[in-house]
Amino acid sequence: MAPVTTLDLIAGERRRVADLLDGLDAAQWASPSLCDGWTVRDVAAHLTAGWSYPKLAFGRLMLRHRGFDGANAVAARELAKRPTEAIVADLRDNADNPFSPPIVGLVAQLADVITHGQDIARPLGLDHDVEPAVVRPALDLSVGRKASLVSPTKHRYGTRFMTDDQAWSWGSGAEVSGSSTSILLALLGRADAVDALEGPGVGPLRKRLH
Repeated sequence: MAPVTTLDLIAGERRRVADLLDGLDAAQWASPSLCDGWTVRDVAAHLTAGWSYPKLAFGRLMLRHRGFDGANAVAARELAKRPTEAIVADLRDNADNPFSPPIVGLVAQLADVITHGQDIARPLGLDHDVEPAVVRPALDLSVGRKASLVSPTKHRYGTRFMTDDQAWSWGSGAEVSGSSTSILLALLGRADAVDALEGPGVGPLRKRLH
């Protein structure tokens, strides 16, 4: 049996998110996600941007909006204008697409689809936790030497992050623990994820994230 690759993990999570989206009604698609200012529809569309939004056009957006974040938001909202069924089909049909962001590489796509799956599911009250072994490469990326390219990192210091579903920890200070998925979200700066954590470091971490 061939070893499981990072792309295999990404493809599996893209299909799981497509299945999640398939079960949503119109009101849920229009609901706010955990991404500030983004709806569930915007987040779903964003997950297809790596292959569906032309690279040259995205480059022009970056010039116009003076950076990645503004361009990313515009691209997501343009792609979100497609019919719901088209967004889901695009994600499912391209589950194995090998798009890899520069510098941070393919594992960043794994972190992206895991995180955005939660951005969609959690505010809707839906259970969409990810297998710990699937989350682990994303956890390692989120605290590695390229971590600052993935998300802000200042909120992490003074905290020891520990997963309660596999042997993984990082940092020093007051402890927080939770599922691998919740720890990843907290490391990536999702304030709402702190509610799913336990330990003496929860209060200080919550203050740093708000």
